Amino acid sequence: MKKFIFRSLIFVLVLALGAATGGYLALIRDIPKIDEIKGYLPVNGTRVYADDDSLIGEFKVEKGIYVPLTKIPEHLLRAVIAVEDSRFWQHKGIDYIAIVRAISKDILAGRIKEGASTITQQLTKVIFLSPERTVVRKIKEATLAFRLEKNLTKEEILELYLNKIYFGHGAYGVEMAARVFFGKAVSDLTLPEAALLGGLIKAPSRYSPYSDLDKAKARQHVVLNRMREEGYITKEEAEKAYKQPLHVSSMRYELYTQNYFLEYIRKHLEEEYGVEKTYKGGLKVYTTLNRKMQSAAVRALQSGLRDLDKRQGFRGPLEHRDISLKDEINGDKPFGKVVLREGDIMTATVLTVSDSQAVVRTKGFTGRIFLQDTTWAKKVIDSKGNLIRAFKYFRLPDILRSGDVIRVKVKEMAGNGPVFTLEQEPLAQGAVVAMEPATGHIKALVGGYDFSKSEFNRAVFAKRQAGSAFKPIIYAAAMDNGYTPASTIMDEPISYSTEQFGEWRPENYDKKYHGATRLREALAYSRNVVTIKLLEKMGVDRVIKFAGSLGIRGPLPYNLSLALGSLSVTPLELTSAFCVFAQGGMKMDPVAIKYIVDADRNVLENNQPNGGRVISPQTAFLATSMLEDVVKYGTARRAKGLGTVAGKTGTTNDYRDAWFIGYTPKVVAGVWIGFDNMRPLGARETGSKAALPVWMSFMQQAVSTDGAESGGGPFAAPDGIVTAVVDPLTGLLATDETEKMLEFFKEGTVPRAYSTKSQREAVRKKKAEFGEPETPEHEVD
Repeated sequence: MKKFIFRSLIFVLVLALGAATGGYLALIRDIPKIDEIKGYLPVNGTRVYADDDSLIGEFKVEKGIYVPLTKIPEHLLRAVIAVEDSRFWQHKGIDYIAIVRAISKDILAGRIKEGASTITQQLTKVIFLSPERTVVRKIKEATLAFRLEKNLTKEEILELYLNKIYFGHGAYGVEMAARVFFGKAVSDLTLPEAALLGGLIKAPSRYSPYSDLDKAKARQHVVLNRMREEGYITKEEAEKAYKQPLHVSSMRYELYTQNYFLEYIRKHLEEEYGVEKTYKGGLKVYTTLNRKMQSAAVRALQSGLRDLDKRQGFRGPLEHRDISLKDEINGDKPFGKVVLREGDIMTATVLTVSDSQAVVRTKGFTGRIFLQDTTWAKKVIDSKGNLIRAFKYFRLPDILRSGDVIRVKVKEMAGNGPVFTLEQEPLAQGAVVAMEPATGHIKALVGGYDFSKSEFNRAVFAKRQAGSAFKPIIYAAAMDNGYTPASTIMDEPISYSTEQFGEWRPENYDKKYHGATRLREALAYSRNVVTIKLLEKMGVDRVIKFAGSLGIRGPLPYNLSLALGSLSVTPLELTSAFCVFAQGGMKMDPVAIKYIVDADRNVLENNQPNGGRVISPQTAFLATSMLEDVVKYGTARRAKGLGTVAGKTGTTNDYRDAWFIGYTPKVVAGVWIGFDNMRPLGARETGSKAALPVWMSFMQQAVSTDGAESGGGPFAAPDGIVTAVVDPLTGLLATDETEKMLEFFKEGTVPRAYSTKSQREAVRKKKAEFGEPETPEHEVD
C-alpha cells in the first residue's frame, strides 16, 4: 500500500512537473529570439528632403531617429536611470527589491500606486510585447528580460531603450524628443532639459509642458531630487536647474507643417515602388517643397479659417467643470514666460468673469481676456451654424462663466500676466497650393486645417465646383478665338428653357445689369450674364477643348452652366491651369519630387521640368492683363497693395465654395475654402471675403521668405502684342471727345472704327435703363 501511495505521488509529481514544464514552454514559445535584437541595426526607411536639401520627414517601420549611446549626454542617462530604474546597473533584469518596495506602498495606499518594472522590462514591452496587463504577459516579460540581460550588455540595453521609448507628441526616442521639445540635438541638452525629458517617460501626456506647465515642472523637480539622492548631482545643482525657465521650442509646430505634402509623397512612393521599398529600402527623396513657404501656407490657412469661423458666431465653451478657485488662483507661479508666445493657441479654464474681463488659467499661467477681444462671440450659434441668440448689448457673463473650458490665443505677454483673446477651432476646411510656373514645382501644399484631425488631402483629392474661378479660362478661350479685351457684350436679362431645370434665368451677383460691357470689365467684376453669352457665342465644345489643353481633366458639363463654373476641380488642378497664364502659354507638369536615389545611390527617378506650349504667348498675356484688373479694381481689389498680381475670385451657389487663384510672374497660388459636407460657409462668404485674405497672407509671407523673391516685376508683353487707345464706354478707338484708356491687342485685332457720339449715347441710355450709377459698385465674388 505504501509503495502504491509513493508511486502515485511520484507519478502525480512527474505529471504536474511535466504539465508545468509543458505549459511554461507553450507559454514562452512565441517569445522572440534574442538573436533578433543582438547586434541590432535600425532598418533604413525613406528620407524626404525639401528644396534646400534639409530633412523634412521619414517613412520607416521603426519610429524615431536612432542615436548611439555615445551621443547621449551623461546627465540624460542619469536622469532616466534615477527616476525609472535606480538599480539598473545592479539587477539582472528583475528588481526584487523594487518589487517588495512597490508592494509595500500599494498595500499602504490601498491601491496600485507604484510599479516596479525595470528599464529592461520596459524595453521588452516596447520591442516585443503588447501593452496588455495580464499574468501571462508578465511571465513572458520577465522571461524575456532575463534573456536580454544574459545576452546584451547594460550599455546595449540602455541604448535600445532610449531610442525606443515614447516621450509624447509623436516623439519616439531621445533624439526626436530633444527636437520636438527643445529644437536641438540630444547631444546639446542641458541638465534641466534632460530632467524634463526623463520625467516624461512615466506619463508623456500628463507631464508634457505643452499640456500643463505646472505638472511638467513638478515632475522635473521629482527627477532632479532623484538624481540628487542617487549622488549624480549636488543639491545646489538641482536647485539651480529647477529655477531655470523652460525654453520649450516651437519645433513641434514645424514638424507637422509638411504632413499633407509628405502624405502626397508617401502615396506616390507606395504606388510606384511598393510598401517594402518605401519603408525599408533606404531611399532618399529630394522634393520641390519650400519649407518657409509651406509654413506660411499653413499659418495663412489656419488663420483664415479661424477668422471665417468667428464671423459665423460662438459655439460656446468646450466643456464645463467644477474648479477650486483657491487652488487655481493661488497655485504655484509659472516657471518661465518663454513657453507662451504671442499667437500660441491653447485650452484654458475660466476662473472668474466680470462685465469687462475674464480671468483664465492655462499651462500654469493666469491671464486675462478683455471684452474687446471677444466681441465676435456676441452671436451664439449651434454646431450646425444655426443662430441661438444675438446680443445687442454685450457683456462677458453673457457667454462665459467660471469653470468653462475654452480655447484662447496669446495676444501679448504683459508684465502682470498674459493677455489672451477668445478663440474656437474652425469647422470649415480649406486647401492651399503654391507652384513655380516656370518649372511646375510644387512649393507648398496644404490639404486641410489640421492633419492630426483629418488626413484627407483636399488640395489633391477634393473635387469642388470652381464657380467664377473658372471664368478666366472662358475669357482666355475668347482671346484665342478672335475676341479682344475691348470687345463688348450686352449685359441684360436673359432666360433659357432647359429640360432639367425648366426656365433658367441667370443673374449677376449684384442682381443688376450694366448694358454694353467690355470683356475686360466683365471679368474684373465677374459678370455672369456676359460670361454666359460669351460661352454661348463661342460654343461649349470649344471652351471644353481649351480647358483640357490647360490641364482641366473634367468631366465638364456640356451646357451653359459651365460659364458659372459648375465643373468640379481640385485646387491643384485649377492652380496648375493658371500656371499656363503666368508662364506665357507654357504648360508644365506639376512636380513634387525632383529625384530619388536608393541606398546604393542609384537614381530611381529624375523629374526634370517637363511641358510644352498649349496656348499662344499673346493669349496668355491678354488673359493675365485682364486678371490684373480683377486685382486693380475688381472683385480682388483688396490685394492691390501687393504689387504685380493677377488672379480671380470664385464663389459657388449658396456660398458653398470660396476660391482665389492668383499669381505673380514667379509664384502661382490657389486657395479653396469650404465644408466637407457641402454646407454653406455663411452669408456673403465669397471668394473675396473667405479665400482672398488667406492668399494675401500667404503671399505677403512668401515674398519675404522665398529666396527667389515671389514678385519678379511686371508681366512682360510678348512680341505680337500692340496697344491702342480706346473709348472705355464702347471699346472702339478713342477720339478727342471720348474718355481714353490704353488697351492691349493681338496684332491685327485692333478696332478699326472710332467711337461715335451716337454710339456712346446709345450705350449710356441702355445703362441708364438698368439703373447703373456713373461709377459702378465693386461687386464681390
